Amino acid sequence: MKGVQGNEAAQVRVFAHDAVAISQSANRIAGTEDRGVCLYVGTGGSITVTMESGSSATFTNIPDGTFLPILVTHLTNVTGAANILALY
Repeated sequence: MKGVQGNEAAQVRVFAHDAVAISQSANRIAGTEDRGVCLYVGTGGSITVTMESGSSATFTNIPDGTFLPILVTHLTNVTGAANILALY
């Protein structure tokens, strides 16, 4: 990307480079100390997350196979949704 310089880890990422299965927990998603993760929801439903900003948000009626282009640090509640991946 134009204007991006420095080491590879500091550059803007457009696509995920890793995916890890996660489940509902009050604990922080691993690796989100500096930046949140996007989510993939394999089986639809509703989820509540803590956004990178610290605010809470609930996403309802998520269809099967949905990528959520949001940056989250916690997955605090799940209703019906399953097969959720954190995308790094």
